Amino acid sequence: PKPKLNQRRIARLEKLLLQGPRKHDYATELWTLRRVAELIENRFDVACDPSGVWHLLTRMGWSAQKPERRARERDEDAIATWRKKDWPRMKKNATRR
Repeated sequence: PKPKLNQRRIARLEKLLLQGPRKHDYATELWTLRRVAELIENRFDVACDPSGVWHLLTRMGWSAQKPERRARERDEDAIATWRKKDWPRMKKNATRR
């Protein structure tokens, strides 16, 4: 089928996506297929279902990625210290029981 967006519009879409979801009034920094479809419909007046958005994004060289499940406040030094000092002791006590 003929693409709904030409190369010029695809380049514009990429610029919009790189601005991030918060710039487009979404609550989180996570693009979903549904959000991208809404953006396309609002900016280009072209209706897309999520599967069509998926094909478009893959043609653009974008891929699905999951955000890391780590707290921003995570203290790597404290975790390393705990792993070296406390965890071996706790593990040793657990095997005794």
